[in-house]
Amino acid sequence: MREHQQYLIEREKIDYFIGRGYRINGITENLSGAFIEFNLKDVKTDEISNETLHIQTANGRKYFSALLLKQIQSVT
Repeated sequence: MREHQQYLIEREKIDYFIGRGYRINGITENLSGAFIEFNLKDVKTDEISNETLHIQTANGRKYFSALLLKQIQSVT
């Protein structure tokens, strides 16, 4: 049950960044989980905001992988 609650928190955080217009820019995986780097470019000032999110659950990794595939497909 604990892992499911952790997954829901991770999914909410991922959705928050995606909902604000951030795009996944990079992923680093290691034994402690995955680190997702999000970028948001301000169209007015050309400033780039960076955020990093640590994902520890397997379901969280599957979730952001599906979003990344959707992001890649929308570009091509």
